[in-house]
Amino acid sequence: MRFVVGPDGVIVPDISERLPGRGLWLSASRDIIGEACAKNVFAKAARGQVSVPDDLSDRVEQLLRQRCLEVIGLARRAGQMVGGYEKVRSYFKTESAGVLIAANDGAEDGRSKISALAPEIPLFDCFTGGELGAAIGRDRLVHAIIAEGGFANRLLVEANKLVGLRKSSDPNM
Repeated sequence: MRFVVGPDGVIVPDISERLPGRGLWLSASRDIIGEACAKNVFAKAARGQVSVPDDLSDRVEQLLRQRCLEVIGLARRAGQMVGGYEKVRSYFKTESAGVLIAANDGAEDGRSKISALAPEIPLFDCFTGGELGAAIGRDRLVHAIIAEGGFANRLLVEANKLVGLRKSSDPNM
């Protein structure tokens, strides 16, 4: 994860890794970010006084959640994503997939059935059906697939960061 010091001296998470300034890098882990805040690592790396928000890990997690949902929405608009169990099932017959998506509030047997279609393809299940649906302009989405390529690769990168920041006590993760 990249962080930068904002103009006001506050540490800002740079999820897209494009903000100007010297980047301060940490592993995408809630424990590591918490430890860095406690040990004043950001000030040492920036070689000056910085202000670290108390809820930095929560902010990073929320930004990563938004980023993952944006990638899913972009993949849908680009025609690189299909949604619905039957469409996903028929997709495997003609195309190669990059990422399977299943709502975490969907039925467990549905998630296992979709995973069994292609066990070698990563399954991403960090969002509810409502969140996934909102990302693509539907009320709800339970099963989806993103084609191999840039969107799938980007989602895998962002999802791995998000998994490192998830709260272990949060049942919706």
